[in-house]
Amino acid sequence: MTETVVSRANTRMEQSHPSSFWHTFCDMNAVSQKPKFVVSRAEGVWLWDEHGDRYLDGTASLWYCHVGHGRSEIADAVHQQLTTLDAYAVYGDFANTPALRLSERLASHAPMDNPRTILTCGGGEAIETAAKLARKYWSVSGKPEKTHVISRAGGYHGLHGFGTSIIGMERFRSGYGEIVADTSVVPYDSVRALEDEILRVGPERTAAFFAEPVIGSGGVYAPPEGYFAAVAELCRRYGVLFVVDSVICGFGRLGDWFGIERFGVRPDMIVFAKGVSSGYLPLGGVITSGEVAEPFWERSGNPFIHGTTYAGHPSCSAAALANLDILEREDLFGAAEEVESQLDAAVRMLAEHPLVREVRSGTGAMAAVELTGEALYERGVTTADVFAEARSRGVIVRAIPRSLLVSPPLTVTWEHIDHLVSTLRAALDAVEERHPR
Repeated sequence: MTETVVSRANTRMEQSHPSSFWHTFCDMNAVSQKPKFVVSRAEGVWLWDEHGDRYLDGTASLWYCHVGHGRSEIADAVHQQLTTLDAYAVYGDFANTPALRLSERLASHAPMDNPRTILTCGGGEAIETAAKLARKYWSVSGKPEKTHVISRAGGYHGLHGFGTSIIGMERFRSGYGEIVADTSVVPYDSVRALEDEILRVGPERTAAFFAEPVIGSGGVYAPPEGYFAAVAELCRRYGVLFVVDSVICGFGRLGDWFGIERFGVRPDMIVFAKGVSSGYLPLGGVITSGEVAEPFWERSGNPFIHGTTYAGHPSCSAAALANLDILEREDLFGAAEEVESQLDAAVRMLAEHPLVREVRSGTGAMAAVELTGEALYERGVTTADVFAEARSRGVIVRAIPRSLLVSPPLTVTWEHIDHLVSTLRAALDAVEERHPR
């Protein structure tokens, strides 16, 4: 390791932070016994830890910081809103100006007819909203037996009740029992498998199909050519609501507002979060077509009894509006296309590394580097090993069981991408050296 890497490693060993804070997505027995990685500040594409060491944020935190860290425009908008109207619930006929403006702005870009916007506090909550709304839509339309929800293998839809039940990765469902009944998962790339499952369940019982434009947290899997056009037609034919989960893929990550535009289809609902506010404050939501909204908006006696305390939060909405201003003013939608091309060219050079089985990139500003089975199951390599080596060298990527994921802010430059990929290569080299054949 370089001198800098040794210094960082030694510093981590010397420091400890006893805490009652319960980290998520981890084994707390292991995490509680080692020093914490405390992020103290951030600016642009860079993070600094509490010791002053700098790191390239190769994952835009958790897929969401599209405009980069430390944007004063967003902070100023939030401050102004907090000093005007900090917060107030939007139940019943209550509303606030930022929530109204944000809803209209998002609806104006949605690829559907006469769209309506429901605001939530994040992506997982938005999935709950969309799934409940799908069931309720069929119920008030005289088909209450249509409750079954289908999703795809590898798909990630948050970890609330519905999200845990439709997630396409068994490790996130194991140990919780059955949370929501009437759900099933099909292969991510097969229209035929989806049709077979609809017919097995019965179109008269199938409420909705949920899919990400590109599977994100499950490993960055783009759809086969023509997949979504065929899916949209299939859902229309069998009377199944087509729900697009754009939480990761929206707001420039795939170069468009919601990501699904890239594939030329018009869904019944779109779930969004993350990039809508670049994570500056928590916000998400669901955009529905006018057809889905019709029985609730045009007929009396069909209330959608659902919502949360902080949904439509004026300060969160103000943050999102300022973030969207930046995305449009700086044309980060166009920049995302350049990032996609540059990242694809750079990360594909890792495909020849002895530890690497496959590189998946080229559809959006995102990539996955999958390790070989031989490395993982015979040589004892873990993606956590590579993640740790990369972080010790000043680059943060994300480790899942078989792959390292990259999803930088859309403000990233070629120099940043080159640094990220060269550092990841050095991390792979270091791990390979420790795990010889």
